Amino acid sequence: MTDDLITIANDRLSARIAPLGAELWSLTDMQGREYMTDADPAFWGGHAPLLFPVVGAVADGRICVDGADHDLPRHGFARHSRFDVIEQAGDAVRFRLTDTPETRAAYPYGFALDMAFHLDGWNLHMAASVTNPGTTLLPFSFGYHPAFAWPLPGHAAKADHRLTFAQDEPQSVRRVARDTGLLLPDPEPTPVQGRDLMLDQVLFDADALIWTDLHSRALRYGAPGGAALDITFPDTPMLGLWQVPGARYICIEPWQGHADPQGFAGDFTTKPGLVMLAPGAVASFRLSVGVIEP
Repeated sequence: MTDDLITIANDRLSARIAPLGAELWSLTDMQGREYMTDADPAFWGGHAPLLFPVVGAVADGRICVDGADHDLPRHGFARHSRFDVIEQAGDAVRFRLTDTPETRAAYPYGFALDMAFHLDGWNLHMAASVTNPGTTLLPFSFGYHPAFAWPLPGHAAKADHRLTFAQDEPQSVRRVARDTGLLLPDPEPTPVQGRDLMLDQVLFDADALIWTDLHSRALRYGAPGGAALDITFPDTPMLGLWQVPGARYICIEPWQGHADPQGFAGDFTTKPGLVMLAPGAVASFRLSVGVIEP
């Protein structure tokens, strides 16, 4: 698997991306310091899967479109699909996934999903673009699922790491049911104090923290004495935060969409959080990660 990773680099950063899932595997600086997960399989072996055409679980693992059921796995199929490389330069690469008979069996729509990566100074810019080549509305969700190192490089203790949001985030958070992955109906009080969330593995004893209406479109992740990451996501109004407790990563996941609410049984086009993309239109979702050295 690692043999076909594509490397892009500049004089400050290097990123490695797998064509399988167009998945970011590594982000290092020129000192060799790693800012992504160690992907320890004892916890979770993922790196940064792309979530398409759904985010999270769908009820009973199926969607209903025009009265017909289609088996669709949690987080969709893009993360398990091989993308084509359509453009490549020293500091940039673009991948593309288009529909096939196999994807149409799970999700009966035509689509094109482009995923672009570009290094600019201390920043990694990512942009996912969904195109509707059809003649009817294209319903979908999209999400990022990057797992960043926790602790980050430097000498900061794991317990000192925090998220600092661009705005106050006083609203409640949501959880999913452990057995089904469906969104639970009852909100919980937020653990954010003003703009700050101190990270602790106990936050994830009940699975992910989910904001279905986040005010911020940027945050800083880090700790005094260590590196920090400035993460911006201008096009996604939702956020998931997750880890397997005790792991050496934290997933900071900007989303457009979320799991089916518990009890949802409607047509896929009525699923909460979907984008309904017009024929011939393109929807883009940007994510940038700026490295602040330790």
